[in-house]
Parts: sequence; structure tokens; C-alpha cells
Amino acid sequence: MDSKYLEKEYILRRDKKMSVVILIMAICIAVLLTGIIYGRMDAASQAKLQEHLSQEVLRFHVLANSDSEKDQSLKLKVRDRVLGFLEENMPETDSAADAAAWVREHIDDIEKVSCDIVTAQGMHQTVSAAVTTCWFPDKSYGDVTLPAGNYEALRIELGVAKGHNWWCVLYPSLCFLDTVNAVVPDEGKEKLKNVLTEEEYAEVTATSDFKIGWFFFGEK
Repeated sequence: MDSKYLEKEYILRRDKKMSVVILIMAICIAVLLTGIIYGRMDAASQAKLQEHLSQEVLRFHVLANSDSEKDQSLKLKVRDRVLGFLEENMPETDSAADAAAWVREHIDDIEKVSCDIVTAQGMHQTVSAAVTTCWFPDKSYGDVTLPAGNYEALRIELGVAKGHNWWCVLYPSLCFLDTVNAVVPDEGKEKLKNVLTEEEYAEVTATSDFKIGWFFFGEK
């Protein structure tokens, strides 16, 4: 066979392989760039959503003294008592700001009912209650997920507050005690829907990678 012909065939095959490699590399680069652009857009969208949500919700955070069985049990008893107190005494409010204002006005009462539970359990722990701005990780409440960020919250610290914590949303009410069925009140979801855009509400209730998981207790 003619050597020039073989050389030509070799060059053609080499060029074809190079073209395939270049095409694959181009596709990989395009996918990578698309992912980066989408990631940045998604991050910006999440930041905007979180900023809006932080103005529309009041969260609830109970920090246990430690991870001992007694301290974790006490945390849940304080949680139940405070939620019961709020349900009995807190009037219907039209905004998170109004809810936070009412809680601030009654913070001494909230602290007292918490202390009463601690005393009734024969425990000797300090109790601190305040409405403050706290950082929260991504958190799911039933089928509603709130992105990580700073939110205003009723924060109750028991003892040195180094144990696992409990979170929920006081306004609109997304608190639930049944962690097995994980069902949040429809009324609370409806209020949330009313203060968010259609796109925002769809995002916080969507079943997607944005949802981190079913978390009811979390690390600080």
C-alpha cells in the first residue's frame, strides 16, 4: 500500500479523534459554565428570598443546657409550656413585627413560665428569654423549607445552652409537635402564602434539592 496513502489515512484518523476530544471538552466546559452561572443565579435568588422571609416570619428557638437525657427532656417540656402559653394568651396578629412586639412586651411572663417548668422538674438551671436576631441553617418545617440566614426569633436559653436545639416558626404558625407526621398548620401556610410572591411560595414549598431534609433538632 502506498506510504502517502497510509500517511493521509493516519492524519485523517488523528484529526477525527482530535475533533471528538475537542467536542467533548467543549461540552464539558459549557456544562461547567452553565452550572456556575446557574449556581450564582440560584444563590442570588436564595439570598433575596431569605431577606424577604426574614421580614415576614418570627421564629422560635429553644436551646437545651446539654445533650443529656434529662436536659433534652426539659427542653421539650419548656417548649410545650411556652407554646401553650402563647396559644392561650397571644392575640391574632397581622404581621411578624406585631407578633414580635407582643412577645417583647410579655417576655417576663414567658421567662417565668419557663422557669416554673424548670423548677417543677427539680432542675437548677438559669433561664434566659429574649427576642433577638439569630442565624439559622436551612430548615424544614413539614413541607415548608426556610433558607439559611438571620431571622428574628424568640430565643430561650436553658443553663449553658450547649445542647441540641429545637426550632419552629411562631409567625405565621408553622410549629408542630408531631414530628412523625410532620404536618404544619394550614392556617400558618396560608398566611405565609399571602405575604410571599407566587414564585417565592413555590420555592419554599417545592420538593427539590433546595430542601435539606426533615430536621427537627439541630446543632447550634
